[in-house]
Amino acid sequence: MSGAPNLPLSVADLQAKFDASPFIAFLGLQVLEADAKNEEITVRAPFRAELERGGGTGQWHGGPIASVIDTVGDFALVQLVGRGLPTINFRVDYLRPAVNTALIVKAKVRRNGRSVGVTDIDVFDERGTLLAIGRATYATLSST
Repeated sequence: MSGAPNLPLSVADLQAKFDASPFIAFLGLQVLEADAKNEEITVRAPFRAELERGGGTGQWHGGPIASVIDTVGDFALVQLVGRGLPTINFRVDYLRPAVNTALIVKAKVRRNGRSVGVTDIDVFDERGTLLAIGRATYATLSST
């Protein structure tokens, strides 16, 4: 038995990987949907005071939003390849502030290549308003 994961990874498998990471667990990310056929994943990020831009504002700081974008983009590919992937590059465009809301983050794989993967990530508030968009590139080349 090789110990290789059954692919694609399920919501439960992805959530277990989230929960095993101290940083991702701190963010409280919850996998809502994993759609391997369409190469998409949807994740909820709850708002907490530790993630505020300024104390008492209820507004998300951009740093945690960027971290969530990078993480969800990565895991859109992880569901297909079964392992974490190093980030090569990512960018974020903040469109409007996220205030007093959880984030609903949807990532779509644009390329799952032999050495590079690319994902597009949309960040919404709980009402469905688009707050930020991201694009990320990951190294998919196996180290084995």
